[in-house]
Amino acid sequence: MCATCGCGTDEVRVTSVGGHDRHDHHRQHGHDHPHQHGHDHQHDHDDDHRSVEARTHTIELETSVLAKNDELAAHTRRWLTEHGISAVNLMSSPGAGKTSLLERTIRENRTGRSIAVIEGDQETLLDAERIRAAGAKAVQINTGAGCHLDATMVSSGLDRLQPEDDSVLFLENVGNLVCPALFDLGEARKVVVISVTEGDDKPLKYPHMFAAADLVLVNKTDLLPYVDFDLDRCEKDARSLNPGLEWVPVSVRNGVNLDAWYRWLGAV
Repeated sequence: MCATCGCGTDEVRVTSVGGHDRHDHHRQHGHDHPHQHGHDHQHDHDDDHRSVEARTHTIELETSVLAKNDELAAHTRRWLTEHGISAVNLMSSPGAGKTSLLERTIRENRTGRSIAVIEGDQETLLDAERIRAAGAKAVQINTGAGCHLDATMVSSGLDRLQPEDDSVLFLENVGNLVCPALFDLGEARKVVVISVTEGDDKPLKYPHMFAAADLVLVNKTDLLPYVDFDLDRCEKDARSLNPGLEWVPVSVRNGVNLDAWYRWLGAV
């Protein structure tokens, strides 16, 4: 189990599309389980003491996990910068349209640069196969019960992917609006994709994600006539958390406002 967010990350598989597992990464995390016993005062006192120790240990362990992750992410960021590779961490809840956005971005490629993708999912090669069919190199990272990518996984994925110099690298994170916000992957920019079918309260419900984002893409705007979603309210709430946030409503299906996305991407 991940000591930071509680997800299971005992096994991670990094796989090339159409190939076999190339990297197995096993991690063991220790856990303390304080128990309360209703016996005498001395037992209660001892249990309280152990509970405090357990909480302290958990906080120290979480800090250690994030510190190690950030150290590796900084190393990855330096390597990417040296090779002129612009990495974008793409985050959303499941079904918001991350993979569809990448497919269209790869096919239309307005950047003039090679595009490669590290795909994060709990299971299957489905999304990486879609990316490969669209015309980009892809490596699939299956996190098992894990709910996010971390710097170790990305480093392993880069070893297998070997993106070209002066290229764009997308890190399509596991679908989740909570844990990915905590983990630096060495990216240059963070992009959050939400869809109008999710409701306009997402910035207030998941503030850390929106506070960390450089850009929010509001997808599926072609469905606005059929859903209860207030674009202005959603943007206002997001900017209250992150005043410098860039905000672009789009429709991947019909291409509305994707030029704004391509312009932003070209400046990364």
